[in-house]
Amino acid sequence: MSTGCSTRLPEKFVKPRRATAADLGSGLAPFLGLGFGSGLMPFAPGTFGTLAAVPVFLLLSYGGPAIYLGGLFAIVASGVWICGQSAKVLESHDHPAIVWDEIAGFLVTMVPVDATFTNVVCGFILFRFFDIIKPWPIKWADRQVGGGVGIMLDDILAGLLAGFALWILNTWNPAGFFLSN
Repeated sequence: MSTGCSTRLPEKFVKPRRATAADLGSGLAPFLGLGFGSGLMPFAPGTFGTLAAVPVFLLLSYGGPAIYLGGLFAIVASGVWICGQSAKVLESHDHPAIVWDEIAGFLVTMVPVDATFTNVVCGFILFRFFDIIKPWPIKWADRQVGGGVGIMLDDILAGLLAGFALWILNTWNPAGFFLSN
């Protein structure tokens, strides 16, 4: 006699399987989605994915504003597909190993500032803070929007908030030394 109850738990209650090097090598989308391998770290993959964004940021910054914004647009636009395909490979929406969204979010954070060591460190800290804490509307986007768009959106919003905070620190600097280069 069937009770009509499903024995399958909702995805949010099931721990996703661990991503592997085989996932990384299964195609271009997972290779990029897993942040060139940085998402395979067994702990804090989002932090390591953000670290992988630093050389991307420096490379794009070297090309000037037009190259930076064009690269950012390409990374964000392709990120919807990359993250969606990576989630299919890993059989989990927004698997912790998918860090292309962290790369895009960090690049959004750095839009309003120059490529200095202090800005990179402060931008990194601010982005990770907003990405982890997820204040409104980041938490709403994380919970309500699915697919590749949902994976990307919360990190883009975190990048916007972190970028605004970083811009404030760069422009309103009463002590005159906090973000001095």
